[in-house]
Amino acid sequence: MIPTDPVERDALAAEYVLGTLEAHRARQVARAMETDAALRDAVAAWEARLAPLGDLTTPEAPPPGLWERIAAALGGPPAEAPAPAPPPAPRLWRFWAIGASAVAAGLAALLVLRPAPEPRLMTVLLTQRDQPAWLVEAEGGALRLAALNPQPVPADRVMELWALPQGATAPTSLGLLPGPDARLTVTPARIRPEPGMLIEITLEPPGGSPTGRPTGPVLFIGRLSPARGT
Repeated sequence: MIPTDPVERDALAAEYVLGTLEAHRARQVARAMETDAALRDAVAAWEARLAPLGDLTTPEAPPPGLWERIAAALGGPPAEAPAPAPPPAPRLWRFWAIGASAVAAGLAALLVLRPAPEPRLMTVLLTQRDQPAWLVEAEGGALRLAALNPQPVPADRVMELWALPQGATAPTSLGLLPGPDARLTVTPARIRPEPGMLIEITLEPPGGSPTGRPTGPVLFIGRLSPARGT
């Protein structure tokens, strides 16, 4: 059922656009949009609001000469087909088979020992009224943040970003946010993003918390979890 409360409807539209809804719930929203103009408008507004998130991903061009090195390593097609080589002697064949087996075993070990890629983590920081305010994405040890619903901050206060890993007794400051509508990337030096880590933004005096612990109210809060499809 699609909620009639405007706040709940807006939150549902945000989850639909972010792709965090269960499959059956997403299908319900898609069907409801066919006849519910207000829901369509809410989804369209969130799509427009989240479109700048594409700027968080910086395109990477391959290094110069990469394709040429790959072609050289693979050995391009020969200009003329070489004459067929005589079959190897039995002793040479055994040595070749042993060498090929060793290479295959080495490749298998390399694949087994290669560390698995870290999962991409995400969360939406919510206000006390459960309204989505910030999108946080963690990948490769870095946190990328984008404001979803910019809200003004008092002139004599600043917003400070904190992370609290599971099992920790106190949050770690990740620095000050430049503004309520910012998009930025933070690479924590002392901790690494992990599933279940709590991310929060508090209101602090100019220059940040004087104690190294949050002293102001928590404005936005959320917990990192693996992104769907990772």
